[in-house]
Amino acid sequence: MKHTLKYTFSIALMLLSLVTFGQEQTTKTDTIAPKKERYGIRFGVDLFKLTRSFYEDKYKGIEVVGDYRLTRRHYLAAEIGNENKTVDEDHLNFTTKGSYIKIGFDYNGYENWLNMENQIYVGLRYGFSTFSQTLNSYSVYNSNQYFGPSDVIISGDKFDGLSAQWLEVVAGVKAEVFNNVYVGFSFRVNRLFGQKQPNNFENLYIPGFNRTYNGDFGVGFNYTVSYFIPLYKATVKPKEKK
Repeated sequence: MKHTLKYTFSIALMLLSLVTFGQEQTTKTDTIAPKKERYGIRFGVDLFKLTRSFYEDKYKGIEVVGDYRLTRRHYLAAEIGNENKTVDEDHLNFTTKGSYIKIGFDYNGYENWLNMENQIYVGLRYGFSTFSQTLNSYSVYNSNQYFGPSDVIISGDKFDGLSAQWLEVVAGVKAEVFNNVYVGFSFRVNRLFGQKQPNNFENLYIPGFNRTYNGDFGVGFNYTVSYFIPLYKATVKPKEKK
C-alpha cells in the first residue's frame, strides 16, 4: 500500500509539472484579439484498473470515463465500469462481481493560458452499483485449543440482487500531453448512504466503491488517458476593469 501511494503521488507531481511546462511553452499573443475556448466531449479509460487485471490474479476490471464541458470551469462527468474481485482474508474468502455508474460534475480551479485546457479540479459524484457476492469459504474460531486451530468451512453460497448507493468527493488533475490527448489522476473519498446486503454477511467490497471501512466509508484513485473531441468554440468575455 505504501508503494502504491508513493507511485500515486509521483504521478500527480508529474502531471502538475506537465501543466506548468505546457503553459510556459505557450507563446504570448495579441491581448486585443478576442480569446476563444473549445467546448466538447472527452472519452477515456482508467489505466489503473486495466493494468491491474494483468498483474493481480484475483482481480478483473475496466472503467470508461468521460466528461462534457458546460462552462469555462464546469464539466459534467461520468464513469461506467465492471469489476470482479476475490478477497482472501484471515477468516474469510469471498468474490464480488458487478457493474456501476457514477455521474456528477467537476469544477476546474486552474486558470489556463491561451489555447491551454488543463485542469486542477474538484468534483462530486453519485454512485450506484449492482452486484453479487459469493462466500467461498470461512473459518470458525475454536476456543478450545485441544481441538486445534479454527475449522475452515467451504461455503459457495451466492447472494444475487445486491446494490449500493454512495456520494463521492473527487480531486484531481488532467494535462494535455499530445494534441487532444490527456492524462489524468484523481483521488476519491466515498460515503455510502444506502445498500442492500445479505443476511449475516456484510458488503465488504463494492464494485466502483472499493473496500468498505467502518461499514460505509471508502477511498479510491485512478489514472486515466482520454481523447478530447471539440464540438464548438466560444468567445471568452474580458473581465471588466474596476
